[in-house]
Amino acid sequence: MRTIELVLSPEEAYNEELFPSVLRSKLELESADDLIIQPIKRSIDARGRKVLVRVLVQITPKEEFKSELSVKDGYRKVSNAPSVIIVGAGPAGLFAALRLIELGIKPIVIERGKDVRARRRDLAAINKEHIVNPESNYCFGEGGAGTYSDGKLYTRSKKRGDVKRILEILVAHGAKEDILFEAHPHIGTNKLPAVVSNLRESIIAAGGEIHFNTKLVDIVIQGDAIKGIITQSGDRMNGSALILATGHSARDIYELLHSKHIQIEAKPFALGVRVEHSQLLIDQIQYHCTARDPYLPASSYALVHQSKVNGTEHGVFSFCMCPGGFIVPSATAPGEVVVNGMSPSRRDSRFANSGIVMAVDAQRFKAFEKHGPLAGMYFQKGIEQMACTIAGNTQKAPAQRLVDFVEGKLSSQLLETSYQPGLTSVNMEDVLPDFIIDGLRQGFKNFGNKMKGYLTNDAQVVGVESRTSSPVRIPRNKETLEHPTLKGLFPSGEGAGYAGGIVSAAMDGERCAEAAVKMYLDKEVK
Repeated sequence: MRTIELVLSPEEAYNEELFPSVLRSKLELESADDLIIQPIKRSIDARGRKVLVRVLVQITPKEEFKSELSVKDGYRKVSNAPSVIIVGAGPAGLFAALRLIELGIKPIVIERGKDVRARRRDLAAINKEHIVNPESNYCFGEGGAGTYSDGKLYTRSKKRGDVKRILEILVAHGAKEDILFEAHPHIGTNKLPAVVSNLRESIIAAGGEIHFNTKLVDIVIQGDAIKGIITQSGDRMNGSALILATGHSARDIYELLHSKHIQIEAKPFALGVRVEHSQLLIDQIQYHCTARDPYLPASSYALVHQSKVNGTEHGVFSFCMCPGGFIVPSATAPGEVVVNGMSPSRRDSRFANSGIVMAVDAQRFKAFEKHGPLAGMYFQKGIEQMACTIAGNTQKAPAQRLVDFVEGKLSSQLLETSYQPGLTSVNMEDVLPDFIIDGLRQGFKNFGNKMKGYLTNDAQVVGVESRTSSPVRIPRNKETLEHPTLKGLFPSGEGAGYAGGIVSAAMDGERCAEAAVKMYLDKEVK
């Protein structure tokens, strides 16, 4: 086995028909039929004036090659096995369910929202009619927030699980194989629903259960242990353990836990805006060109700055950058405006957008301290409601041209936008707290120095980007992953405060499944 790095042109690297033959040609292995050539990493190098693509290739003799795809012949049948309840069918919940099946346990998954197909109608209603269904929206429903809000698979959480395994399972369920070697893998909003549907089919085919339109409203506790849950229809479900994977926007779950005196805690999160440029401008800056090479993907960026606000440094950074993408309405209740970003698989929109957010610590929640561990949540909610009110009490979003935002001027006219519900010109000072405005302005000035042309009135900010992560953490033991005071409860994923994206949430779901089996079901499985 050998590993070799090749430097290719964009056409050689991204022309799907040409790519395999280019690898053999560059390696001078055109006639070597006894070798398997696998790309293991592909990344763009735009540091010089000429954009190159670096491809790391692994060469293995056929007799030594072994396919490592995690799913080959389906899953074992668990219809009559002991069960574990999973609340939430996002990546943490779905991957927890698959891992339970591998371990011989039956998962019973409940999801407050709808399946991916039915969910589309509610997304259309938000965009076109400004109607927010609290149970089915861009955050709630099969696949979670990631299904219809981008499908990026990049993560830094490699110490918490097997990233490759997660990607292989996604490939086995319909994702393109290039996610296995792209430096920043991405499935796309248009492709991910089919992958999610296939994950569901694997769970059901193995004997697991998934119940849509089924909302958790109470937890049955006996002594210091969970015995089951109650759904909104009054049904009781019993299980040996409960994996809580409800996502970062399930505020009613935090309220339920708090009302039942189950320990939760406030945690820092980030708050800011979406900034939208033309994709052409970002390409020109990043690729040093007048027009992007047709074989290069839409360019992206990652920016960070330490702003000094009231004598204290706060990180301002880009979040969920969506090249060739769209800004979407991500409110989970009427009377609030929240924005997020997404990209289709081809990333072929004329627009580029990114969250630009600032870290918010618990000191900023003091006005809401009467809410205890929910202080950050109420702080977050208040800003989202203000955004809705000031923009006209619909799903129109408050917006301001970028230089006008930095200079504190009301924009007389806004630009064309990818945000379907529309924009309202406001001074963002009336929406966001002063310390956020101050920090973001410093950040944008710094970003303009780093990327010449970025700070321009041909871009605009759209508010508010407030669901970067959960403002609440559900604590758990570092070793057992079980809640410290309630036996049988395994908080998981973004909503519990332990993940920040599709892959990290999926890995966390798997870990919680393994922990639940080890703690409560190991003897039964054996």
